[in-house]
Amino acid sequence: MGNDVIVDDIVLPSEVTFSNPLPLLGHGVTEIEIHFLHIKHTVIGVYIDPEVVKHLQKWKGQTGKELAADDEFFEAVAAAPVDTVLRVVVIKEIKASQYAAQLESAVRDRLAAVDKYEEEEEKALEKVVEFFPAKYLKKSSFFTFKFPSSGPMEIVITTDANEESKITVENTNVVEMIKKWYLGGTRGISPSTIQSLADSIAAELAK
Repeated sequence: MGNDVIVDDIVLPSEVTFSNPLPLLGHGVTEIEIHFLHIKHTVIGVYIDPEVVKHLQKWKGQTGKELAADDEFFEAVAAAPVDTVLRVVVIKEIKASQYAAQLESAVRDRLAAVDKYEEEEEKALEKVVEFFPAKYLKKSSFFTFKFPSSGPMEIVITTDANEESKITVENTNVVEMIKKWYLGGTRGISPSTIQSLADSIAAELAK
């Protein structure tokens, strides 16, 4: 496999093991604006089963730049029935509950926009938000979002001291929008991650 990738002093392994080893196909950062300064907030690693390219043949021959601007392409990436893992690593110390508030707002807005924010979704999202503790997470702590090819997703918080806690999310609408928060093309939270993923998949499709 390839080499580990270092982004802002954070090491992203070249692959993670889910049901099978998944290669790192994209990486980038998220930023927050504080007093007009852009502060790097988290590093993102996107690990996807290489079988994903079988579901994306329609885009064969397009460049990474073209794919990054194509939301239909990223809809297909997010919908592909393959194992996907997102690793979100803390750069700037953050309260886990603050991160959860961002996630809640983004997922709720996405669900409401497609008229899928019902009582079941509200309860499922509430459970996810309550899972994130009010304590600060130091640099190198990370969140892992595990999306299997079928079945419920799992969120794992790993602290810098390697303490783990996890939750399972079964509501398919909430799962879909958490995934799209990161893999939502031009509406994704991290443009650098979207571009990196688009470049990698364009290279795979060109083989």
